Amino acid sequence: MRFLLKLLLVLIIAVVLALIARDDPGFVLLSYGDWMLETSLSLALILLAAGFFGCYLLMRFLVNTRRVPERLRQWRQRRRTAKARKTTNRGLLALTEGHWDKAERNLIRYIEYSEVPLLNYLGATRAAQKQGAEQRRDYYLAKAHQSMPEAELAIGLTQAEVQISQGQLEQALASLRHLETIAPRHVQVLHMLRRVYEQLESWGDLRELLPALRRHKVLASDVLDALERKVHFQLLQTAIKGKRLERLRGSWQHLPNQLQQEVEFIQPYARQLACLGAGAEAERVVREALKRRWELELVKLYGQVEGADPARQLEHAEAWLKKHPKQAELLLTLGRLCLNNKLWGKARSYLEASDGVEATAETCLVLGSLLEQLGEDEAAQQHYRRGLEQATGICPRIKIEHTDKSQT
Repeated sequence: MRFLLKLLLVLIIAVVLALIARDDPGFVLLSYGDWMLETSLSLALILLAAGFFGCYLLMRFLVNTRRVPERLRQWRQRRRTAKARKTTNRGLLALTEGHWDKAERNLIRYIEYSEVPLLNYLGATRAAQKQGAEQRRDYYLAKAHQSMPEAELAIGLTQAEVQISQGQLEQALASLRHLETIAPRHVQVLHMLRRVYEQLESWGDLRELLPALRRHKVLASDVLDALERKVHFQLLQTAIKGKRLERLRGSWQHLPNQLQQEVEFIQPYARQLACLGAGAEAERVVREALKRRWELELVKLYGQVEGADPARQLEHAEAWLKKHPKQAELLLTLGRLCLNNKLWGKARSYLEASDGVEATAETCLVLGSLLEQLGEDEAAQQHYRRGLEQATGICPRIKIEHTDKSQT
């Protein structure tokens, strides 16, 4: 539309000038030495305009001629960039499909003309890693850093990833700790740190990482709860194996409150306290746990730990009998506590009552041992045999017939 308006304007001006030239054409006289040229003003103006336009075209031609090499170079660059983009796409596709050798070749073929060489080098790094070519892998990582030093996070994550896949966990840990100083809130860094700590069984470091994992929602809530439980259980087991009382108490104090109330944690902790000579503390831990929640496993455990005052411990257990009169586990515990107080007759009564409610291998063993100490060997043997049958689930029925040799 603009072009048509301009063309119309030019035509109007030309018509106006033609009309003016017809009424008064004027003249132009040029003289140089013996030469003289005379023409009308309109023709002189036309020739002047044509000469100006010709000079303009000539200048443009000369300028464009000088720019030919530059334009040719730009054309070649665009062509190479297009090739690089095409081969990069083929390489990324091959990387996704698992064709490692093909992916590596395509990713580095025109890498000097790639628009984003960092992506080519990182892709080639993964492809080389999958082929077990560690030297090429490290070379590509170095070139990636040279191509874009500011992309240290992306390069570091790739390096840590290939180190983990290679089983180089210590090197991966060093890489990730460095990245943590650069981006302490980066979700992928925290996620990979969790993986490495778990594989290295570095439970103390993983416990320190748990708040960040929860704060930045690196894992789903239920997955994180299971991980927290696993971490604290492993730390408690480590403290138990260390057989040092202060370390054991420290591990227990680091437990979240909800875990301190679970049988899975209370049982091993109380047992180890008793083994390390802190029976009174073990008795208190189990007794307070039973006040909060009645657990049969803890009831049995209460009869296996020896508190500072055996008589007082027996009184606590007998008070529970009012609410749980016919519970085999509690009766077994009462029998054991009576043994600790050297109340043999009372112990026998509780143990026989427990055996009457539910015959278990454990009850038969304790009752058989008591009867053996009381000199009732035959009754003791019967209980031992019943306990063995309960433990193995096998009740043998073997009948041996004796023959009289005198009749043969």
